[in-house]
Amino acid sequence: MARIVAHTGERVEPLMGWSWLATPADAAATPADLPEAGDWQEAAVPGTVAGTLRSLGRLDDASANAIGQQDHWYRARLAEPLNGRLRFEGLATVTEIWIGGTKRADSASMFAAVELTVGCLAGTEIALCFRALAPKLAAAPRRARWRPAMIQPNGLRWFRTSALGSMPGWCPPGLPTGPYRAVLRIEGEAGAARIEAVDLRTSYDGQGGTVALSLALAADAPLPGSAIMCCADGEVALQVNGEGKLAGTLSLPGIVPWFPHTHGEPALHDLILELDGETIDLGRVGFRSLEVDRGEDGEGFGLVVNGVPVFCRGACWSNADVATLAGGRATYEPWLKLAREAGMNMIRLPGVMSYEDDAFFALCDELGIMVWQEMMLANFDYPQGDAGFRAAIKTEAEALLGRTQGSPSLAVLCGGSEVFQQSAMLGAPPEAWSGPVFDEILPEAVARLRPDIAYVPNSPSGGPLPFVADKGVTHYYGVGAYMRGLDDARRANVRFAAESLAFANVPEEVSLRSGKPPAITHHPDWKRGVPRDAGASWDFEDVRDHYLERLYGLEPARLRREDPERYFALSRAVVAEVMEETFAEWRRPGSPTSGALVWLLQDLQPGAGWGVIASDGEPKSAWHGLSRAFRPVQLALTDEGVNGLALHVLNERPEPLAATVELTCWRAGEVVVVQAKRELALEPRSATTLSAFDLIGRFFDIAYAYRFGPPGHDVTSAVLRDAASGAVLAEAFHFPLGRGHERHHCELSVQLEREGDDCWLVLSTQRFAQSVEIVDPGWRPERNWFHLAPGESRRVRLHRRPGTSDDPSGEVRAVNALDRAGYAAKA
Repeated sequence: MARIVAHTGERVEPLMGWSWLATPADAAATPADLPEAGDWQEAAVPGTVAGTLRSLGRLDDASANAIGQQDHWYRARLAEPLNGRLRFEGLATVTEIWIGGTKRADSASMFAAVELTVGCLAGTEIALCFRALAPKLAAAPRRARWRPAMIQPNGLRWFRTSALGSMPGWCPPGLPTGPYRAVLRIEGEAGAARIEAVDLRTSYDGQGGTVALSLALAADAPLPGSAIMCCADGEVALQVNGEGKLAGTLSLPGIVPWFPHTHGEPALHDLILELDGETIDLGRVGFRSLEVDRGEDGEGFGLVVNGVPVFCRGACWSNADVATLAGGRATYEPWLKLAREAGMNMIRLPGVMSYEDDAFFALCDELGIMVWQEMMLANFDYPQGDAGFRAAIKTEAEALLGRTQGSPSLAVLCGGSEVFQQSAMLGAPPEAWSGPVFDEILPEAVARLRPDIAYVPNSPSGGPLPFVADKGVTHYYGVGAYMRGLDDARRANVRFAAESLAFANVPEEVSLRSGKPPAITHHPDWKRGVPRDAGASWDFEDVRDHYLERLYGLEPARLRREDPERYFALSRAVVAEVMEETFAEWRRPGSPTSGALVWLLQDLQPGAGWGVIASDGEPKSAWHGLSRAFRPVQLALTDEGVNGLALHVLNERPEPLAATVELTCWRAGEVVVVQAKRELALEPRSATTLSAFDLIGRFFDIAYAYRFGPPGHDVTSAVLRDAASGAVLAEAFHFPLGRGHERHHCELSVQLEREGDDCWLVLSTQRFAQSVEIVDPGWRPERNWFHLAPGESRRVRLHRRPGTSDDPSGEVRAVNALDRAGYAAKA
């Protein structure tokens, strides 16, 4: 029995009216020792101390670092009597719960809910004391087989709390502290058949689905006269089984299955329970099968959903608001909708962050985004020999898997992040990498509660070392932090990258206009937002600069000094280019790669962080590059050397594809030297590779590999068009001489069109325009940082940014253009 549900006969309301006070550690032993007056502040619950400080304008590095050194008290009074339960959904971290001046419970995990049965009069005080965590971390046992540099201090491994706030170099300071999830008062009606827990299983066999439901009622609850489960067009009566629980299984032949949005429709179905004629909403469920494809050698990792191999692509989630650790639909929705808009079909929740609430999974269910969920375990030599620690992880896993049982988006449970890798890199032998938590407790919980998902012991894992790329699951940074050539993406034979391609991604101009951080790359406030590995002599801006020099042939340090605007433009352009080219390698037919996720989805603080979306919610150039790389119907070009260019056409959709491929080679960006065209038809969920030589029908040194004389062209463009409508489905480009840094008059042109409240830009150019950028302070372009070939106009929709009342007014630029094109709405 796992899922706890609200139901008819119970009133569930948040407990309101909280105030907060910080005191020196251990200054107050009980609520009676606290002053009635003093510096008590109104506090939002759910929320954190950092969130309250931010709302008061008092959050900075000093106050954030002080949080862990202090005790923090929260208190509220019941506005009316309560004869029922108090449920604390999440308390960070070492917490005492006081009711009416009496301590009723202790909690030592921010990941475990606490529920108490209470009988209280109106006016009863509910007090929470969050004891200073930093002294407890310092006093924790220090001996360990290895100590990670990324997360500090080592004592954190003994406490069930997030690594957020403890990762200097890329995460803001401040230990998570406070009631960051809801505090609920629950009151039931006398005689109601209270449901203690729900066990829910769905399955799909390709022909239809089944849903099995089991209910555990409270010990003193009467059995209902009738209990009926309804889903889609079917229903079944629940019966008392041998364990004294109400149970039943409903078969639904022909039910529409759930797919990730890139491969079909994320179909969901309402699940209803009727108890004695009263309706209980059990939420929406999806029906899907899931298998792991290990490849012919048994060493790979890929997901097969409903019998269809799925290339998983997306990003790693950081946090919607690192200060408050906020949850809920309104908090998650903007981020997840942007992930969907970019074509992402998987989000990974890494072990260094925190668990998200049910609304996160509900949104992923709706949007068709699979979830790779990790246990909040990362890097440390955890005390797996300690029975209390093992019990805490077991409870954590059961709660997580139980509350997500009906969620089709949950696809993978992983034991954690870089535990195996850290131990291996610091010299521990293979027998020290794992342990009973990863080998026994977690796989048993998955088999018992969610047998329809995949289990991965750790990320990364597999192969002679946990992090090798050609076996199992890896964290791939050959292209990226290790600054290898772009061809390493193929040479490494990546099977599945649970994280990859981290760069210090420069936010868009609109994000930098606030001046926080200043758009001066060597300003201390700017460098604060640039991630770095602890102890490294370089940061991820150096990584980005390496590829800027490699692709454009310019010296970044000199460019930064002499032309900072162009430095920013090329810095934005290069990450989009690198990401798009890398995914072209990974997604081509014949590639061993079954998936890759970018590190990270969103920034934790303002600046050039790892996120492909800035902390203010504005997509960066990397997001736009990924949105092209992730298209379900895709055209990609790869350089095959003396074999010329390969054109890879992918159709992941469930419908057949009838299209035309057009190939053009341009000299000086405007003169056509070679042109070819071919019609093709692809079956649903299939792919093909075409040779440019075959398409052209004669020898032309399209990749400039033979080098018999000067190059005949400097850019190749390829277009995939829908055969019926002529609409452009995808485009791809190749630069046989490199991207280059010369600038020309491209004769950029832009027209603003309005259709009711919708606005569009129509862009064209007389000379090839490289990495076109649309800059508008009030309107976000749906697509940006794309290449534009002569004779091929591009229509780009504009979205009004929140708080903007102005009409569209902006400028179109390109990194190889001397000219710019402005636009504005007519008065």
